[in-house]
Amino acid sequence: MNLKETYKKIGPEQFFMITILFVNAGNYLYNLLLGRILGPAQFADAAILITLLLVLSFVGMTFQVVTAKYAVLFEGGILNQFLKFIFKNALAFGLLFGFLVVVFNQQLQQIFHTKTASMFVIFGLGLPLYFVMSINRGLYQGKNNLKDLSKTYYFEMLCRLILTIAIILLFPSIQSSLVIAFGILISFIFGLIPFQKSILNKDNDHQNEQLDTKPIITFFALTAFYELTQIIINNSDILLVKHYFDNEQAGLYASLALIGRVVYFVAWMFVMLLLPKVIQLKKDGADTLPILLKYVFYIVLLSTIIVLGAFLFPELVVKIMFGEKYLPIAFLLWKYALATSIFAVANIFAYYFLSINKYVPVIISAILGLAQIILIVLFHNSLEQVVIMQIIAMIILLAFQLSYFLINRNIKVKSPLN
Repeated sequence: MNLKETYKKIGPEQFFMITILFVNAGNYLYNLLLGRILGPAQFADAAILITLLLVLSFVGMTFQVVTAKYAVLFEGGILNQFLKFIFKNALAFGLLFGFLVVVFNQQLQQIFHTKTASMFVIFGLGLPLYFVMSINRGLYQGKNNLKDLSKTYYFEMLCRLILTIAIILLFPSIQSSLVIAFGILISFIFGLIPFQKSILNKDNDHQNEQLDTKPIITFFALTAFYELTQIIINNSDILLVKHYFDNEQAGLYASLALIGRVVYFVAWMFVMLLLPKVIQLKKDGADTLPILLKYVFYIVLLSTIIVLGAFLFPELVVKIMFGEKYLPIAFLLWKYALATSIFAVANIFAYYFLSINKYVPVIISAILGLAQIILIVLFHNSLEQVVIMQIIAMIILLAFQLSYFLINRNIKVKSPLN
């Protein structure tokens, strides 16, 4: 059987899962290679750009989620009106953020103590493309075109990985931060492939169809709020550890976080699969419970395997990923993986509530998730205590999610694999 026949036999959902695993592996390889090639000082500049992109990603992901939802709900002329509306706003956000980064490049250099300000100029030029890319992906996601959605992810990742590492190795005299910024910029272009021309369709034939933007804006605001809390939850522990502990301890913890978050990032693919399917089922008046249980089951299974692997072979994992000098943190690996696993399960419930227009539990979940900051501020005698505080915070969050879900729905238990 040749590769072409194998490709045809793989279902869209399986292809998407394989792609996301491949993309996550590529992104890890990208960070690890940069860290090893550049060394701590130069990698610090690279980390600034990656962090800035991560911070802005909550807006990009919000545009993607909103586009995915209304690509399911709307059809024909109304869908075209919506795409025109969301594209215009995404481009405006991208131009605004890009303009601010370019204009204040000198100030950003002073704040982050980078070797050059030009890296921010290059990075800022790519931001409009990044937000358009989010719209393109959201439309694919909403239309359940998972194979083309997958292509946008691996084209972006492969371009950034290959182009950046190749230029750094072939032209070592070029400032590495400029190369990384350039790689990010070009990867946004490749992340638009394949692009859906319907996003740019002016469609003057449906001008009389009125688009009610109020619920769209409400959903956008709530999603943006929740996405922002995800960024804070995922990064606050690293910042607090850097504040309360010395550089060596903070460096060990940063490596722990990079490995331990494998669960969360891999589980994200199930969130992307869940959202449009739940919206479609709700639109059709069908039961949404089986699809939720299916993906919760997958995340729990995946999390169990990863946590067990981290528990049984912690030193092996740390050695492979970072080397022997990071072994002092190995004993905490399974505990951190457990915290992120609980968070991943709680997260899919939050997106389920978003999908069925139940916004109160989403807001409360976001606030409860932020409780980990308070716990770490109060209890940080050791790195182990910091991780335990996160486990406690995530258990409280998941307990609320499950309680709300069970109280507000009569569950007819079915096999999650049906």
